[in-house]
Formats: sequence, C-alpha cells, structure tokens
Amino acid sequence: MLSRDSFPFRRARVPLATVSLAVLLGCAALLQPLWARQPDMAELWNGAEIAWREVGPGIREAGRTGKPVVMLFHASWCSSCKRYRAVWKDPGVVAAAKRFVMILVDVDKDPDANGAFSPDGTYVPRTIFYTAEGDVMKDVVGKDREYPHTIDLDDPTELRTLMLKAAGEGSPPPPMDPDRRAEN
Repeated sequence: MLSRDSFPFRRARVPLATVSLAVLLGCAALLQPLWARQPDMAELWNGAEIAWREVGPGIREAGRTGKPVVMLFHASWCSSCKRYRAVWKDPGVVAAAKRFVMILVDVDKDPDANGAFSPDGTYVPRTIFYTAEGDVMKDVVGKDREYPHTIDLDDPTELRTLMLKAAGEGSPPPPMDPDRRAEN
C-alpha cells in the first residue's frame, strides 16, 4: 500500500510548488517553437536572419515592446516580390530589422490583413512602416509617387535609408569603399 511518504517528492522534501514550476517550465520549453513560428515563406525573405512575425503576434509585440513595425506584403506568384527578396539579405537591412517588429503578410493567405493595411491600395510588394501605436509613417515611403510603399526592388539602399529614418536615426553614412584604407 502506498503512503504519503512513498512519493519521491515527500522523501526528498521538495516543495510541490517547485515541482509544479519545473513541469510548467518544461512544457513552456516544448511549446517555444510554436510561439516563435515564422509566417509561411519567411525563409524566402531571409527568415534565418530576420525575425518575421505574423500579423496578430507582431502587432501584440509592437504594443508590448514599443518598437515600430515594418509590414511587408507579398505574393508567391509576384515576380517583383521574387526580385525584392534579395534586398532583405543585405547586412545593413538585417541589422536595421532588429530595431523593428517585422511582419510578413502573404496577401493570398491573409486577404483580410491585405485589405485592412492598405492605405493606398493592395499592390505587391508593399512595405509599410508603422509606429508602435499603429499609425502609418506617412513620411517614410519610397520614391514612386503612384505606389509610395514600393521600395527599390534591386538595391537595398532605399530600404536601409527608410528603416533608419523610421527608427529615428536619420540618414545612413555613405557606403565605404572596401578598398579605401585609413591613412596615418
């Protein structure tokens, strides 16, 4: 017959609250990959280096952290989107992305978000900068007047510049020529 002293927790005199906490933390560790799950196709948008979020978790994170948001809308069939993916591999863009909550939206899989976050249309690719409070940063736009949330598809300079501006850091320094050396 089992007695209260038969349980290992009783013999070791480990408080039940400690055991409960250990079990809870163990379960949380197992669920962590689910919480950190990136949106579909994030790997194509340099998900290995950029922490892309889905809309709901991203908005909650922005509210919690106070970080501004970069929301990128794309489609798997979009040839311009495919070209634009390379820009997100630029080391300067990757570094700047750490200052933001990065939200990736597949317009075909999330048409509601595509319509809800479309201040000037639902074209793709579309990169919109938001404050942590959810306001569009109207002065952080690309140079195309007809499609202001279209950023240069092939050169990361415009995106880097806009990210620094949105993060409140002004213009980036001019790129250094790697062949130039400091002279003493």
